[in-house]
Amino acid sequence: MSDATEPVVVLVHGAFAESASWDGVVDRLTAEGVRVVAVANPLRGLLSDAAYVRDVIASLGGPVVLAGHSYGGSVITQAAGDNAAVKALVYVSAFAPENGESALELSGKFPGSTLGDAVVSRPLSSGGSELSIDQAKFAHQFAADVDPAVAARMAVAQRPVTEEALTAGLAAGTPAWRSLPSWFVWGGADLNIPAEALRFMAERAQGRGLREIPGAGHALPVSQPGPVAETILQAVRA
Repeated sequence: MSDATEPVVVLVHGAFAESASWDGVVDRLTAEGVRVVAVANPLRGLLSDAAYVRDVIASLGGPVVLAGHSYGGSVITQAAGDNAAVKALVYVSAFAPENGESALELSGKFPGSTLGDAVVSRPLSSGGSELSIDQAKFAHQFAADVDPAVAARMAVAQRPVTEEALTAGLAAGTPAWRSLPSWFVWGGADLNIPAEALRFMAERAQGRGLREIPGAGHALPVSQPGPVAETILQAVRA
């Protein structure tokens, strides 16, 4: 069971996902008595998304552990900068950028991502464009190890991300993972962010916990909620 000193876990989904993608993780954390908030990440821009997460953190009035999936890793890194409420970071198949690095840059740092061939773009009346994954390609690309019926619903419910969000570099300042303890868990068969890239970021950050799950795809909170929750619990109780 938790106690009053335990931080609240704030879960931040990434591109092409939504807050319900954390459901299996939420069930496991709450069963352990951990307080959880699953944020609806706007996916409009790195700085604005991080500002929104910072507002959520401030509303909780106490310590938090931030966990981000995919692009959500960039968001939690930005949101945790100079934020005394954040006690630890958990990266779930997620980007852990250095200053100036973007999600797009990091996903292409090593070979293996096939995301570019699966995305479709739509123009925005406000300028720029947003990206989603072709529904016919979603299961294979994003959720290959998820139950097919669940993956089909995820394809329909996916939330697009702006191109601007994926191409924005982390703002100036020391990346939060350099000063905060961090944990990393990722899939060995990720087609969005190559496992080699995820391993590189985890080792660069000198994470306290590094776990690669063989055969697991990108939608790790859905397909592997047990190991994801275990990793988050390690951060909460460290």
